[in-house]
Amino acid sequence: MVKSLTEITAEIAVAQASHSVMSAEDMEGFLKKTFQTLHGIKALEEGVGPETETPVVSETVAPEKSILKNKVICLECGREFKLLSNRHLIKEHNMDAKEYRKKYGFSARQPLAAKSLSAKRRETAKTHKLGERLQQKRRENLAARKAQETAGKTKGKTSSKGRKASTAKKAKKLV
Repeated sequence: MVKSLTEITAEIAVAQASHSVMSAEDMEGFLKKTFQTLHGIKALEEGVGPETETPVVSETVAPEKSILKNKVICLECGREFKLLSNRHLIKEHNMDAKEYRKKYGFSARQPLAAKSLSAKRRETAKTHKLGERLQQKRRENLAARKAQETAGKTKGKTSSKGRKASTAKKAKKLV
């Protein structure tokens, strides 16, 4: 007796659930992915072209809904992550985060991370006062650059007698 794709999917899900703890949301996603994968394999075995395969994830999930509280859904492959990394995008989809954001209409500053992860990072930055430290370092660097510029301008200046200032100082020391 030949089993249906639904029966095979259920068996795989039961086996997976017996080895790891899965929430209802995780189980639902796992079932859908497993069924789609099995359906795609069956279509390949029967010689049906890629036109009949399951639709691309980007058509089924709106980009603005792909960044959720506890996960980010890759709009290219449908996999779920806490953080959609450049490594995954380059390796699997041959694009970087900048291209991904542009393709799906995200702003350049939109983090490709779960909202909970972004909130945790923001809170950590606030507790460690990273913003204040960054501003302080920028002020220090700006002051150092200005000091170098003014030092460079005075080095090349000449004294009233036509000699360079540094030469005039040396002459005074000899006297």
